[in-house]
Amino acid sequence: DHVYMEKTSDLNEYVLNETGRIFYGTEDQIAERSWNYGQFDTGVLEACLYILDRRGMPHSARGDPVMVSRVVSAMVNSLDDNGVLVGNWTGDYTQGTNPSAWAGSVDILRSYHGAGAPVRYGQCWVFAGVMTTVLRCLGLPTRTVTNYNSAHDTDVSLTTDIYFDENMKPLERLNTDSVWNFHVWNDCWMKRPDLPDGYDGWQVVDATPQETSSG
Repeated sequence: DHVYMEKTSDLNEYVLNETGRIFYGTEDQIAERSWNYGQFDTGVLEACLYILDRRGMPHSARGDPVMVSRVVSAMVNSLDDNGVLVGNWTGDYTQGTNPSAWAGSVDILRSYHGAGAPVRYGQCWVFAGVMTTVLRCLGLPTRTVTNYNSAHDTDVSLTTDIYFDENMKPLERLNTDSVWNFHVWNDCWMKRPDLPDGYDGWQVVDATPQETSSG
């Protein structure tokens, strides 16, 4: 079993625990919010299987945690796939729910399953909370992770860059890299027989939709 956890305490925390805390804010002012994962609530399993069906994931691939985690990370956001949540960072949430108003995943997943349409709106902690719910529901040990001063590289340089012209005026069309106060993603525990030895354990998965980088 590629997602087997030997310690009962780990199993209880990363698969069976239905509530948790998600951290946000800044490195100098760390805040937290309670989140109801609710992976065993009525209707959640049906919604999780609907997500895999919606992506057209073959049943023969659903025993592979690598493939399941990749499909779920793609489907938790609506970008490209009409997935679960629409991302919105504009501050205008009149067409849906303010991301800060969500306190759990259950209503989001039930709404998506019931209507078959993406739910409005989410930001990184909402995507990560829903991701934890779906993967725990499907039996994959998962935790929600917050990083502060999170560098966001948009051109695959692995650095955050600022470009200037010969007069030292910033070239705004090129200056798309940034550093976020915080970002939330997930770790998912699994063995990696597809990789060399030493890569088993916690794997990073991020359901927050990103813009395309260099195609």
